[in-house]
Amino acid sequence: MKFSHVLIASVSVSNISGFAPKHFPVKRAQTNSDAALNGLLNKEVDYASSLDRDLEYVAGGAKTEFAKKYSHLVGGKVMTVGEAMTQFTKTLGVPVNALYKSAISDLVGTLHLITVDARFKRDAIWSLGLVSATDLILKNYPERESAKLIVTALIESVGMVEEEVRNEANLITEWAAGKTKEQVESALRGEGESPVALIANAVKDDEFWMYSRYFTLGLVQVMDLVGLDPDMDSSADILEEWMGKSMRKSYFSACSDSDLFFRTKGKLEIMETMMKEIEIREKKRMAERLEDKAEAAIRAAEREAEMARVEKEERESRTLVEMN
Repeated sequence: MKFSHVLIASVSVSNISGFAPKHFPVKRAQTNSDAALNGLLNKEVDYASSLDRDLEYVAGGAKTEFAKKYSHLVGGKVMTVGEAMTQFTKTLGVPVNALYKSAISDLVGTLHLITVDARFKRDAIWSLGLVSATDLILKNYPERESAKLIVTALIESVGMVEEEVRNEANLITEWAAGKTKEQVESALRGEGESPVALIANAVKDDEFWMYSRYFTLGLVQVMDLVGLDPDMDSSADILEEWMGKSMRKSYFSACSDSDLFFRTKGKLEIMETMMKEIEIREKKRMAERLEDKAEAAIRAAEREAEMARVEKEERESRTLVEMN
């Protein structure tokens, strides 16, 4: 007898002894509770088979199309978030500005978790989203050369090549230039031979296609390139049209990620304004300090000139006295 049958039998006996009358074996009408208990006991075989399936589960051994497609990955080594962060730090080689540490750590961790998923497939729209996200976050990074190194280290921390990612992003940027909203929608329906149409067809044909936020950011960037001037409200409506109707994929996560993008963009714009105000105030203070120094130098020069004049007059006075 299998373990599950023993377990369920013991539970059933315990339940029966707990409910059965011991001293007054009087017949009574069946209640709703009795009917429910009898129904539970009659389903013993179903619960047993379910429990046996759980106990006998083997990774990748399920009789599903998903398991068949990805079973060859069972037991493979998967890089941890810590290892990805270590690789990022090693490649970067310089410290991250304190104001950006939290944002950069989130970028590394999020990108790692996306790319280690077995379903993940990089495409040019996704690449455009990644590039646009890093450009936005690092737009006002104080050390410009370090900002470039951060992007390189971020992409290489997940085993990608920055040049390839940027070339893919440029492919979509060049295609979208001069296009209309209707042309983009046509491509997202899979019509034509454009890079966007090829991506849309691949996505629609993949039953297990994995969505991630950078795909949405790529589409938001396309909205901007075709002159739609997206914001938090309008982008949600467009994403519903593009992902829901054109690509026949769920758009709820896309709308949520779009909202997050515009909230982050708004915060960064506020921070940018504050940094510019601080810079202006600092330049004003510096100008005032330089002005104070100049005035002090002028006053010092005037004092020295006055002292020289007084000394000259005293010398001339002494000379006259001596001559008399």
